[in-house]
Amino acid sequence: LDVCGMSTKLFCSLFPAEVLSVLSVCLVLLRKWIAGGVCHSHVRLDGRTVVITGANTGIGKETARDLAKRGARVVMACRDLTRAEKAAAEIRRSTGNGNVVVRHLDLASFFSVRQFAHEYISTEDRLDILINNAGVMMCPHSLTEDGYETQFAVNHLGHFLLTVLLLDMLKNSTPSRIINVSSIAHKGGKIHFDDLNFNKTPYNSLISYRQSKLANVLFTRELSRRIKGSGVTAFAVHPGVIRTELGRYVEMRHPVVSTLLSLPAILLMKTPKQGAQTTIYCTITEGLEKYNGCYFSDCRMMEPALEAKDDLAAMRLWDVSAKLVGYKEEN
Repeated sequence: LDVCGMSTKLFCSLFPAEVLSVLSVCLVLLRKWIAGGVCHSHVRLDGRTVVITGANTGIGKETARDLAKRGARVVMACRDLTRAEKAAAEIRRSTGNGNVVVRHLDLASFFSVRQFAHEYISTEDRLDILINNAGVMMCPHSLTEDGYETQFAVNHLGHFLLTVLLLDMLKNSTPSRIINVSSIAHKGGKIHFDDLNFNKTPYNSLISYRQSKLANVLFTRELSRRIKGSGVTAFAVHPGVIRTELGRYVEMRHPVVSTLLSLPAILLMKTPKQGAQTTIYCTITEGLEKYNGCYFSDCRMMEPALEAKDDLAAMRLWDVSAKLVGYKEEN
């Protein structure tokens, strides 16, 4: 009994060639639509230096690879040095750019952030582009060594401190840019100013994640106001829904759901290379200076959520963040 042959005939009888052709075309079009915008610029970055946090994996790694191809000196700021060195070696081989280096940075530690900034300023002569890319998503409740909720600390506070410590160097390398990787998850978010650590209310990983991503957009908004006219510009980006390690906590906590969704995820999520396109676009596209402080998705400017356009909340977040990280501005 030819079971395989019978199955093939049954499949073909249920789905004739014409139907399969239409389905194939639809699938290709769906994947193209999901891929979103593509950065087509051929701008070179020879002689320019880029810092990318979390550059050893996902969209950070693909961003590092693209900018290395363009001739930039790429500084990969990563927590896991072993994985970072492996990724850097791969990028050097694939791009032919040997000017790709790794430096340790743990965004969950203000001490580490300050140490990174101090060493960078002491050993590098310029900083043209800062890409605040690293992040955690929907992790279990925990506090950093400084005593702050992990998602808010890593996704926002660590990058806030890193940016303000490197701001003078960015100003000395103008025209320069800062790209903050946020998420569409900022929509519906809220900054819980009276309970940032969720001590008074039950912790919800999604609510916490939304808070941190809204903080990224509000930080970009207030930062752009403060650096206006300095030659430095800042942008917030939504990379899309991407197949990266960022969702590892969801997989760990809900393995059955993760398995059931794995096939749709392959079809409906961007690849890391596709997800890096908007970051790359905001990094290299000429003439974006007039959009300082704006929010981008799929390589074009988009309107953020209403809560991300609250100037009072943006200013308050800046003041609170500066206090939490122990940063005092010079008059």
